[in-house]
Parts: sequence; structure tokens; C-alpha cells
Amino acid sequence: MTFGYDEMFERSRSLVGAAVQEALRSSRVIIFGVGGVGSWCAEGLVRSGVENLTLVDFDVVSVSNINRQREADTQTVGRPKVEVLAEILHRINPGASVTALRARVSADTLPGFGLGSYDYVIDAIDSLSDKAALIRAACASGATFFSSMGAARKIDPTRIHVTNFWKVRDCPLGAALRKKLRREGGMPEHSFLAVYGDEVMDSDKGSLVHITSIFGMTLAGLVVRDIYSGKR
Repeated sequence: MTFGYDEMFERSRSLVGAAVQEALRSSRVIIFGVGGVGSWCAEGLVRSGVENLTLVDFDVVSVSNINRQREADTQTVGRPKVEVLAEILHRINPGASVTALRARVSADTLPGFGLGSYDYVIDAIDSLSDKAALIRAACASGATFFSSMGAARKIDPTRIHVTNFWKVRDCPLGAALRKKLRREGGMPEHSFLAVYGDEVMDSDKGSLVHITSIFGMTLAGLVVRDIYSGKR
């Protein structure tokens, strides 16, 4: 069976209005990192009606991803994350244009992504140096930029927040990023919103899906809210 866009997103349109829904449909979004946070952001955007999405990640699905990543299950282990996730998103909305780029993100590769051609750039990567490079590039691109801070070592969903990146507190990744950006110079051209949690459990590592998915869906929600605010 095939279904039309208006039929699939009738409930969304009834809430946000036709103009906002059409703006969602035509918005171009690129997500860097489709792990525990980025994969849920991608699903949230497609289920909100976004039809132009680019996914960037070099990794393949591993067994340890099954507890928290949308594309990970016992049948997808060993496959590129972006390819599996693109298939899932196409099943949700076959009309969506989802580009899967199995690529590394670094200061050297970022110019090749053409960030200025997107309306929204989403950061859901973990590497400190690559994240800092993405922040600089995204803020200089003209696109609206949203970033995820660290989602690991957390269990309390009520301690997840959104704020200006420079006001993020009690987040080791946020603190390390600010220190790196200040030390190296080349500060971002403007401020941006970040999703973070102010809880750090007494553990060396580990993450849970009810936390990572909230981070990801919150990033998707920031895109929806931004479009809604500009169109109502």
C-alpha cells in the first residue's frame, strides 16, 4: 500500500498548521553521528514530516549498540549504521529523500559536506576534536545549528535540559569543548543551543536508551520548534 504525505502527517498538520508542515517537508537537515542520540533525532525528524535528510557516520552496527541505537538489532550487526537507518526511515516515509554518507567527520573533511546548503546542522558526535571542528564549521555556515552534549553516565530523564552552549553546566563534555575552543582560538561565530544533562553517575562509561533517545528527540524538537516559531 502507498500513502500520501498529507494522509501520513494529518495529525501533525492539525497541530502546527499547513504552512509549518510544508516548511518541515522542504527543510534540508544534515545529522552528524547516528548513534544513540543521532539515530533517534533522525527518526523524530522523519516522523515530523522532514523529507530531505542527510546522515553522516562512518561506523558499523556493533552488538553493544543494541541497547540504545535505533538501527541496531541482532540482524543488522556489522552493517553500516547510515545504510540501516536510511532503510528504516524510508519504511516510515518512502517519499523521504535520505542520503546515507558513510564518512568520517574531521576538520579536513568538513568542507566537503557543503553545510551552507542545509537549513539545519545537527551535531551528535562524540569525538572532542571533531566536535569542536564541526561547531566552528556549522556556526560559520549560515545554517541553524543544534548540538548534543554527552548523554552517557546518566539515568534521570528529568535532568536533561536545553540552553545556550556557553551556559551548559555540570557536563564534562561541554566543559572540555569550551576549554578546547578557547585554547585553540577560532571561536564559533555565534552562540547555539545545546542539549545536555547535569547528572554524572559514578561510572566510567555506559548509556541507556531512555536518555539517549530523549537527547535525540529533543534535537528533533528544536528543529520543529524553530520552524514553527518562524512560520506561525
